[in-house]
Amino acid sequence: MSNSSSISHFLLLDLADTQQLQLLHFCLFLRISLAALLGNGLVISAVACGHHLHSPMFFFLLNLALTDLGSILTTVPKATHNSLWDTRTISYTGCAAQLFMLVFFLGSEYSLLTIMCYDRYVSICKPLHYGTLLGSRACVHMASAAWASAFLNALLHTANTFSLPLCQGNALGQFFCEVPHILKLSCSKSYLRELGLVVLNAFLNLGCFVFIVFSYVQIFRAVLRIPSEQGWHKAFSTCLPHLAMLSLFLSTSFFAYLKPPSISSPSLDLALTVLYSVVPPALNPLIYSLRNQELKAAVILLKPQLPKRFLQSVLVFDLLQK
Repeated sequence: MSNSSSISHFLLLDLADTQQLQLLHFCLFLRISLAALLGNGLVISAVACGHHLHSPMFFFLLNLALTDLGSILTTVPKATHNSLWDTRTISYTGCAAQLFMLVFFLGSEYSLLTIMCYDRYVSICKPLHYGTLLGSRACVHMASAAWASAFLNALLHTANTFSLPLCQGNALGQFFCEVPHILKLSCSKSYLRELGLVVLNAFLNLGCFVFIVFSYVQIFRAVLRIPSEQGWHKAFSTCLPHLAMLSLFLSTSFFAYLKPPSISSPSLDLALTVLYSVVPPALNPLIYSLRNQELKAAVILLKPQLPKRFLQSVLVFDLLQK
């Protein structure tokens, strides 16, 4: 038996039994991380350099790209390193830092997606009040609230989780440090405090999701009043992918954190985790940002300043959008 004071490292999930499969996982994670770095890097560069993009919508897209970069860089590099070097260890401090950063970036992302939905609702349903409700000061306050609340939430989760006595070994059933898998190592009923915090967060996130769905219903009602079918197509082709990606992100994260232990399995846990922590940062730039015509135009203006290899990747993103 061991306790948390004697644990110096944790053992992460071994993604494959053979070296060939480990290399396959390495290549897969590497490609996903490069796609996320490329897409989000383009968004950040275009918004930062394009002065005509300094509007509330693009300000929130910039913040979303930063959270996506932070999220993918928190988990994937360690997973690729472990697959390449055939190792499973992560230090106790590194595990705590990874859990904090992941909860922080995922919480920020969900808050920003809620704010972006509000921005879209105001721009379509209350266009005359847009400048008042979403002025520059209001946008900064909302973004700051999203980052600050996510920081506090991550701090509470990390402090609660790593204050628990751990006596069920040090092997985690996941390729990064995640709250549910650390709670499985606890030998004290104090884990109910952290579980209560997880449930409270789930209800708050569910409330945000209800607000998002209500906002999209109002948006769709406003769009249906537009006489042009082209306007319908443009609005629905923009809003529906947003809602689908948000539903995927929320449903998989809910299930990963709240599912009963009886239906837990390594393959199911791995699939859920990839769907809520790895896939969204890679796809969000394509769904939320690079389909926007103004942003695409800003990216084209950046092309002369980009290296050839980077330009080839930009062309791939253009083809994917077509």
